[in-house]
Amino acid sequence: MIAPAYVRAMARYNRLMNERWYAAAAKLTDDQRKADRGAFFGSLHATLCHLVWADQMWMSRFAGWDKPKASGKDSSTFEPDFTALRDRRAVMDAALEDWAGGVDEDWLAGDLVWFSGIAQKEMRGPRAMLVTHMFNHQTHHRGQAHCLLTQFGEDPGVTDLGFVL
Repeated sequence: MIAPAYVRAMARYNRLMNERWYAAAAKLTDDQRKADRGAFFGSLHATLCHLVWADQMWMSRFAGWDKPKASGKDSSTFEPDFTALRDRRAVMDAALEDWAGGVDEDWLAGDLVWFSGIAQKEMRGPRAMLVTHMFNHQTHHRGQAHCLLTQFGEDPGVTDLGFVL
């Protein structure tokens, strides 16, 4: 389905996009970042917060990272401080790129078994598909963040994968 090169490319793309999003978001006031603008999680800050939570949750399954302390229902509110969230994102993105550098074909070919707190049951799925889902999830919510940023007049620049990498 996917190769280790895809995982490395997407981890790099994820980091680069997050750097742009957070740089653009830093130009806004805290009130603007936290304003409910009708997005799935309401605000830009909540959307960015959820992405940190979700990436940490997936990486706890893929690479043994600590699980987020917040529950899924609190995924968009667990970190109220933008600077702390931005710093955490940068550390996570560097660690995610390091992890991606070690992913190999054999690992991707296997299955992952985990307990889903949201579904309240044990789950099983192909690692390659679940890694693809993690990166797709990031892109999905960054699309929402892009819309929120542009509503405030901020342009994070070109986002097309082929032009960024």
